[in-house]
Amino acid sequence: MSFLQVEQSGQVLTVTVNRPAARNAMSFGMYEGLYNACERADADPDIRVMVLRGAGGKAFISGTDIAQFAGLDGADGVAYEQRIGRVIRRLEDVTVPTVAAVEGYCFGGGLAIAAVCDLRIATESAKFGIPTARTLGNCLSMDTYALLVGHLGPARTLDLLLRARVYTGAEAHAAGFVAELVGADRALDDVLAETVDTLLGHAPLTMWATKVAVARLRRANLPDGDDLVTRVYGSADFAAGVRAFGTGQRADWTGK
Repeated sequence: MSFLQVEQSGQVLTVTVNRPAARNAMSFGMYEGLYNACERADADPDIRVMVLRGAGGKAFISGTDIAQFAGLDGADGVAYEQRIGRVIRRLEDVTVPTVAAVEGYCFGGGLAIAAVCDLRIATESAKFGIPTARTLGNCLSMDTYALLVGHLGPARTLDLLLRARVYTGAEAHAAGFVAELVGADRALDDVLAETVDTLLGHAPLTMWATKVAVARLRRANLPDGDDLVTRVYGSADFAAGVRAFGTGQRADWTGK
């Protein structure tokens, strides 16, 4: 069974991350599959909306598979962030509206993927965060920091990352990150279908121009951050965080 399922139904292309046993953690191959799905969405003029979701009901995407981090140094960290950034940028550049349907964990790379989608619909019990300050001890690319600041503002971004906060669906909705919150009295699929129907009824070029304009504004004057990534991924703290992850113990942070 494929860990990434791409299915077209009428004018909608749905990408389902199908690895529930691992909370839908992403391997490099799955990231590449997402890139290819974006290519497919743009190559088919019949596709008018792209939907991303996770299988199993307990996670959208919990982040990158920890196995992908083993043995990384500073230069590898830059290459990793560039590799993931290529996929994030491609998803942002899809010409049709993109919708993330979130239930369960939306962590790390999963939060970046949801953030770069045009709309986010989430259940009240969804969980959003990048808790690396208490887990792996790595950092983000400048592009991902810009995404979070654009959605949440500097204060909430700092709070989310420095305190390793986890937002519920309701908190993410109150912060403006989630476009529509799905209460217990409604089904995520029903709200998703309503949103997709709305998008299918709107002018494609108007929506395309809006997407491109917002992306251009976000990317304007984006500074380089490879020096930050190199130092953090090359640190003893990051190596300790990777070793400790999944053991039930936290790394002994030294700042080196």
